Amino acid sequence: MTQIVELSEAAAYQVKEMMTHNEEQGSFLRVAVNGGGCSGLSYGMGFEREKTDSDTVLDQHGLTILVSNEDKAIINGTVIDYKQSLMGGGFTIENPNAIASCGCGSSFTTATKKGTPENC
Repeated sequence: MTQIVELSEAAAYQVKEMMTHNEEQGSFLRVAVNGGGCSGLSYGMGFEREKTDSDTVLDQHGLTILVSNEDKAIINGTVIDYKQSLMGGGFTIENPNAIASCGCGSSFTTATKKGTPENC
């Protein structure tokens, strides 16, 4: 069965490091879709202390991930990884539902959800 969001081990390690650095131990990782960005939609990740009845809860690599039921279809099957290079590191997001994306890599659109594109 495909996970709504699959967090790689490297990404989970980085999130845990960020939780420690920001004193967010015990928080949940929220993976979300927001309006805006060059292509109309953008990804969001952040820490939250509370979950709601409209959240789907995933447990991966010792992290609890929250995805709102509204965002599930848009990001279903998405893989989040963390890549390190000589220029630094960053999260990569591969969404099989994205039909167009911006060069920044964090803005996209799907066949069913266009969002509201903004100027880059």
